[in-house]
Amino acid sequence: MTDLKSVLGEAVGAAFAAEGVDAALARVTASDRPDLADFQSNGALAAAKALKANPRELASRVAERLAADPRLESVEVAGPGFINLKVAGATLAERAEAVAGDSDRAGASGVEAARKVIIDYAGPNVAKPMHVGHLRSSIIGESLKRLFRFRGDTVWGDAHFGDWGFQMGLLIVACADEGQKLPGADAFMADGDGPFPAESPVSLADLERLYPLAAAKAKEDEAFRDRARKATAELQSGRAGYRALWAHFVTVSRSALEREFSALGVDFDLWKGESDADAFVPGMVADLEKQGLLIADQGARIVRVAKEGDKRDLPPLLVVSSEGSAMYGTTDLATIVGRREDPGFDLILYVVDQRQADHFEQVFRAAYLAGYADEGALEHLGFGTMNGPDGKPFKTRAGGVLKLHDLITMATDKARERLKEAELGADLPEAEFEDIARKVAVAALKFADLSNNRTTSYVFDLDRFMSFEGKTGPYLLYQAVRIKSLLRKAADQGASAGAIAVAEPAERDLVLTLDAFDQAAADAYDKRSPHLIAEHAYRLAQSFSKFYAACPVLAAPDETTRASRLALAAAALRQLEIALDLLGIATPERM
Repeated sequence: MTDLKSVLGEAVGAAFAAEGVDAALARVTASDRPDLADFQSNGALAAAKALKANPRELASRVAERLAADPRLESVEVAGPGFINLKVAGATLAERAEAVAGDSDRAGASGVEAARKVIIDYAGPNVAKPMHVGHLRSSIIGESLKRLFRFRGDTVWGDAHFGDWGFQMGLLIVACADEGQKLPGADAFMADGDGPFPAESPVSLADLERLYPLAAAKAKEDEAFRDRARKATAELQSGRAGYRALWAHFVTVSRSALEREFSALGVDFDLWKGESDADAFVPGMVADLEKQGLLIADQGARIVRVAKEGDKRDLPPLLVVSSEGSAMYGTTDLATIVGRREDPGFDLILYVVDQRQADHFEQVFRAAYLAGYADEGALEHLGFGTMNGPDGKPFKTRAGGVLKLHDLITMATDKARERLKEAELGADLPEAEFEDIARKVAVAALKFADLSNNRTTSYVFDLDRFMSFEGKTGPYLLYQAVRIKSLLRKAADQGASAGAIAVAEPAERDLVLTLDAFDQAAADAYDKRSPHLIAEHAYRLAQSFSKFYAACPVLAAPDETTRASRLALAAAALRQLEIALDLLGIATPERM
């Protein structure tokens, strides 16, 4: 299934080639003046310059060659040599039929060669509640996972759980110091192989309380910090009691995190943690040493990753500290080694804050030097921040970091309020109304994020995000629900979809928008930019709204026209739902 732009591009390319011009110059794009044409090619200007010819004369010769093409209603030359192309109604109808008949992909093509892709996103941590800082990584990563899978790749989403390192040592000594406040914790401090209690001595609330206290104390109390470092080393060396206590930390934290992710419509195929990389560290360190990549430096061991020609010096990757422990970069490098063995990969995408760019550059270069990944197989997809009205990363009114749970609750409360203001869902059962409110809340948060270019920051404005008008998630849900209502009414009246005919301007516009989904999906995939899917979804909703206003469906002048317009409505709904699903947004049946 090929989109119209590609089909016309081949036709224009052949016409250019027949004039002795490089077909690559015949690029076809959507028209800048949709009132004049559907598509345009500006290639004659560049080609004429290279040939030292008159661009309008060249464009006219190309237009003459295209004039007999039955897929085109008209071919005109404008200005200094622009070629304007208007697609024939029968060609538009044929393309619309193809989109309507493609229930799985709604007109979008897949990749030519599927790859094994791992997407590393969210990055939740033991003992730390999810907060707004995790929102963008979770939303963007989930959308990319769905997009890559939709395009045909085999994809694993990996939460890359933060469950190892110094923070674990901090929690262990904090539990030890709690004494009687944490009944049962003392049992895990004993030497030996256990057995140790099967029940956790800590709750999520305990962990959330203990971690910030321990982290603050470590900054001021050197003895406490040293004890935490020793506990970290003993945990990583396999001390049984510490391992058993750590396992409780992980279980308690993960169960809470899964609830948060579920509420946000995010899930993972893998819950690999930093701890899973630990088994690969000794062999990796030995291999780096064998390859001559590991260099002694002031008691530590490093891999130099700077290259000649770098605009700035990139620090070396610290693999083994002067105290003999593995570092953050060590774990990330060992994770690549582990992923190479299982599940294997052609590409790993890391959806992590842009501020981590240097860290990932160090890790990736080390991986390439060591042969753990093919050049270009590792990509850091950085992103901007979600900011408050002051332009700084979003905080609560008290100045703290807002928990993700509280953000979702706040959004759901606002969704209920807006639904009631708009008198939507008032006659629905309470359970269904609540489900709709949650869907509207998640749509508002996700679309507000994903409608922005991944690399840019944006201002959090819940009132604007939650509007049922304008470029918002709730507006898109409303449009989808409106089409569902239309199709239900049609079914009640015994009307059904039929062959598509395209005559009215609003019908042409809708079909051209449906056709553009293929390019939007391909571009979003190639550029790792979900905002291109969000843009298409919004354009489609607008295009359908114009079609609905200009072209009566149930009140069409005849049965044939009604059947055609019902088919267009059904195709628009299917494509809109697929686009929204790629953004991680679920649509309700009613409002």
